[in-house]
Amino acid sequence: MTDQTDTAGRSDLGQNDRLVGLVRLVIGLAQGIALYLLVRASEGEGATWSSRFPETFGPLVLVALFLPPPLLAGVGRLRWPTLAIWGVVAAAALAFLAWHDVARQAGDVGREMTFPLFAFSAAALFIAHHLIVPADRERKLIASFPAYFDAAWMAGVQLVLSIAFAGAFWLLLFLGAALFNIIGLSFLGDLIEEGWFSLPLTGLAFATAVHLTDVRDGLIRGVRTVALMLLSWLLLVLTVLVGGFLAALPFTGLDGLWETGSATALVLSAAGGLIILINAAYQDGRADNLPPAVLRVAVRVASVLLTPLVLIAFWGLSLRIGQHGLTPDRIIAVACALVGAAYAIGYGLGAIIPLIRKGSPWMKALEMTNIVTAVLVVAVILALFTPLADPARLSVADQVARLNSGKVAPGKFDYAFLAFESGKTGRAALATLAASTDPEIARRAAEAQASTNRTDLTEDAPAPTMTPVIAVWPTDATLPQGFVVPVSEGDPRESCKASDDCLATTMDLNEDGASEVLLARPWDISLFARTPDGWVNQGAWRTSRCEGEDAVDPRDAIRKGLVRPSPSPWPDLMAGSRAAGRFQPSDDACVRHPGQDGWFGG
Repeated sequence: MTDQTDTAGRSDLGQNDRLVGLVRLVIGLAQGIALYLLVRASEGEGATWSSRFPETFGPLVLVALFLPPPLLAGVGRLRWPTLAIWGVVAAAALAFLAWHDVARQAGDVGREMTFPLFAFSAAALFIAHHLIVPADRERKLIASFPAYFDAAWMAGVQLVLSIAFAGAFWLLLFLGAALFNIIGLSFLGDLIEEGWFSLPLTGLAFATAVHLTDVRDGLIRGVRTVALMLLSWLLLVLTVLVGGFLAALPFTGLDGLWETGSATALVLSAAGGLIILINAAYQDGRADNLPPAVLRVAVRVASVLLTPLVLIAFWGLSLRIGQHGLTPDRIIAVACALVGAAYAIGYGLGAIIPLIRKGSPWMKALEMTNIVTAVLVVAVILALFTPLADPARLSVADQVARLNSGKVAPGKFDYAFLAFESGKTGRAALATLAASTDPEIARRAAEAQASTNRTDLTEDAPAPTMTPVIAVWPTDATLPQGFVVPVSEGDPRESCKASDDCLATTMDLNEDGASEVLLARPWDISLFARTPDGWVNQGAWRTSRCEGEDAVDPRDAIRKGLVRPSPSPWPDLMAGSRAAGRFQPSDDACVRHPGQDGWFGG
C-alpha cells in the first residue's frame, strides 16, 4: 500500500495529527496511572487487596496491560464508533480470560494469572486488531489481503520500534541520574525509583513513540522493507536445514527425536519459522513485490515441507498421549499443531496448484489461508482459555478415565497432578476418587487431598521387568539365594541380558563374616550387600586407565584374580563426627595402589 492510499484510508480524526497525538498521550498516561494503582494494591505485608480479590485484580491487570496498545494504534486508524465498540469488546474478552484463569485455580491464596494466558492473549489481541483495522478501512467484512499484510507488518515494526524507544528513553534517564549523583544531586534517581513517577512516564514514552512512528509513516515503511528483505533471504537457510533434517530421518529414525522430550515443540517451532519467513518473501502478493526466482522456489519448497513437519508433530503427540494421556501442555500443543495443519494444507495447495493448473497465480492460496487461519487462531485461543476447551478440565477427565479403565494402575496414577496442577477441576476429581470403592485409589486420593507438598506424593517403585542372566566366577560356584531375581529398570542387574554381559563373584570385602556380591560389567563393578530388603546395590567402582595403557575389562580382571580389596590412597574427610565427603578421583587422575595396578575410581 502506498503512503497516499494509506492516508486516504484514515479516519477524519487521523487527519488531525495534533489531536491524535493528544488522545494517545492521554491513553498512555492513563495506562501508567492504572498500573501504578494496581502495583500499590499488591504491595504490603499480609493479605493485600490483590490477594483478597484475585478474580477482580487479575482482569484489571490484564486489561491495563494489553488494552492500551490496540487503542493507541486504533486512534486515527479506526472510525470512532468502530474504535469504541472494539475497545469494549477487547476489554470484556481480556477481563473474562483473566477471570477464568484465576477462578479455575484451587485454594484461597496464591491465585494469580498464569504465563500462558499473557502470551496467548497478547497474540490473540494483536491478530484480532489487525483483522478489524483493514476491514474497517475498506468498509468490508473481509478486506483485501494487501490491506491485512500492510496493517499487520507495519504494526509489528511499529511495536518493536516503540518498545525500543521506551527502553532507550529509560537508559537516558538512568544515565542522567548517574550524572547528577556524581555532583551529589540524587533527586532524579529518587524519582525513578518511585512508581507514581516511573509507570506513568513509561506510558507516556510508549504513547509518544507510537505517535511519532505513525506520523513518520514513510520511514516505518522503509524499515519494514529492509526487515522483509533480510527475513526473506533467511528463508533459504531454514529451508535447506529443514529439508536436510527431513531427508536424514529415513536413515536415522525418529528415536533420537523422541528422546529429546521436546520433539513436538522443536518441529512446530521450525514450522512456525517457515511460515513467518514464507510470508516475508511473499509480502502482499502484488506483482511489483514479486521476489527473485530463487526465493520463489524456496517459498514453494518450504510450503511443501510444512506438511511432514506437522505430521511428525501429530505423530509425537499421539504417541505421548497414547502412553501417558492428556495434560494441559499436550492439549495446547495439539491446538498449535491443528493451526500448523491449516497452514500446511493452504500453503501446500498454493505451491502445488500452479504446477498442475497452468496460469494460476503464484502461491495465491496463501492469502486466503492467512486470513482464515488468523480467525482460527483467535478462536482456538479463546476456546483454550475459557471453559469451552479448558486444558485442565480436559486433562483431568482423560486421566481419571484412564485410571478407571485400568490403563493406569492405582500406584502409577499422578494424584499430585489433580491436587496441585489442575485447579478446582482436579480437586473435585480427587474428592470423587477419595470416595472410590477401590481401597487403594481411595487411600491414595485421600493422601493427596491432605498433602500440602507435591514431593510428598510418590509413585510405586518400578515393577520388576526381567530376570537377569549372570555368569558366575569361579564357574563351579553359585550365587547367594535371592540375588538372581526379576529386577526393575535402574538396577545394574537389568543390563545383564546374556551370559557374557555380566560376571559375578562373592567376596567378604569388609571382613564382617558375610559375603558381598561383586557384579562386573564392561565398564564398572557394582557392589551388592544383603539387607533386610534383599540384595541392595551399594555403589560401584568405575574403570579407568593410565595414559599409554589399554583399558581393563572388569570381567577379565575377576577371572584372573586381580580384584581384591585395597586401602584408598587418599582418606575420606570428616567434619566433626560426620563424613564431609568421599574422595572421587578426577577423570585425568591415574590412581595407583602399592603393589598392584590401580584401575578403578571411587
